[in-house]
Amino acid sequence: MTVDTYALDIWRLIRSAPADGASNMAVDEAILRAVAMGQSPPTLRFYAWEPACLSLGRGQTVADVDREALQAQGFDLVRRPTGGKAILHVDELTYSVVVPQSDARVVGDVVASYRRLSSALILGLQRLGVPDVVADQRLENRHAQGAVCFEAPSDYEITTGGRKLAGSAQMRAQDTVLQHGAMPLYGDITRICRCLTAHPDPARVQARAATVEQALGRAIAWEAAVEAMVAGFGEALNLRLEPGALTDEEIGLAESLREEKYAAPAWTCRI
Repeated sequence: MTVDTYALDIWRLIRSAPADGASNMAVDEAILRAVAMGQSPPTLRFYAWEPACLSLGRGQTVADVDREALQAQGFDLVRRPTGGKAILHVDELTYSVVVPQSDARVVGDVVASYRRLSSALILGLQRLGVPDVVADQRLENRHAQGAVCFEAPSDYEITTGGRKLAGSAQMRAQDTVLQHGAMPLYGDITRICRCLTAHPDPARVQARAATVEQALGRAIAWEAAVEAMVAGFGEALNLRLEPGALTDEEIGLAESLREEKYAAPAWTCRI
């Protein structure tokens, strides 16, 4: 992967308290709208999910989900505003980046911006000590993927020893980029198989995906993973990340988006 150079920039850094799936997606979109209107600076956010939640890609059919199995395990369901396939958000670190599309770090097409943002994730994982972490372009895997995001890496997604370690998705609206992604820290990565109607082969998922704990041979706390990622983003993208919080306007917009969109069956079950 080539190393890009950027002029120093200041981004807002938000560490969010754990929240349900609809709230997390609403906050990401609220930040996107605020950044697009020039009301908020580019933002890097880290968050977690409570309760655990299965998220569908924007264009993925809800028929992929075994709703009874999901409910039996106490898991939530939400549809992301971004593309991709299903992810079970549990025992993980989730990040989101919101930045104007004109920024050199995301300018160009989706693949080009993935490559640049992946460089920050790689540095963060290297700081944790994850071995053999790379972001390879693997176009041949793109159409082999089933209903599970972590069955195969896409362009410039993160792998360790050939196993996918982070799944990311992106949307562009109002000349602004939102990219968010999931990095399983520990736990059984095959749990998602019980929640999907296709019942993917757990052995297949286990062979193609990994947690940070599996890659390292030891557990990493959420806070330690955040610190490593903050350092990785700062170094790779030449950023000064200033701790901040959502504005009152973002909070209000997120509350509206949660109730009117992300928690509404009309959105979750629209396909």
